Amino acid sequence: MKISQKGLYALQAMMMLARHYNQGAIRIRDVAYEEELPEKFLELILLELKNARMVESVRGAKGGYQLRRAPADIRLSEIIRLIDGPLAPFGDAEQLRTLIDGDAQHRALYQVFLDVRDAAAKILESTSLADIANPSSRQKSKGRNKKKTEASVLPMVVHGNVPRGER
Repeated sequence: MKISQKGLYALQAMMMLARHYNQGAIRIRDVAYEEELPEKFLELILLELKNARMVESVRGAKGGYQLRRAPADIRLSEIIRLIDGPLAPFGDAEQLRTLIDGDAQHRALYQVFLDVRDAAAKILESTSLADIANPSSRQKSKGRNKKKTEASVLPMVVHGNVPRGER
């Protein structure tokens, strides 16, 4: 799955707002500082999230941004679709179903793409900001009591941010 730098920043900002939910509005400067995000770019992202009614702005000396809904009610899929469009790199589900129905020779291939798209969508639609804002509480709630070993890093392609040697 590809996600733009803008999408990644939006997710990081929303996670920070989720961690501070019910603590009042957070200034853009504080979000940018805590998440190490460019402040001017963050302003544009938060405006887009505000227009989509995911966050609200508060004016005044104690002004800033805060979530409009509880973190448990905001799905990652909502944020990604708003910022980056469809969730999967293979097109939307309806487009894939049309290909499955119309191209018998490649039907199996398109079905695999649809299955990948559906799996990615299911994960993103079932994961809320509350699930990822405090990772330790998610592990406990999912019943994962595995011993913590060496941290593993999964590669993620951030659209427009691929090192030259990997293109």
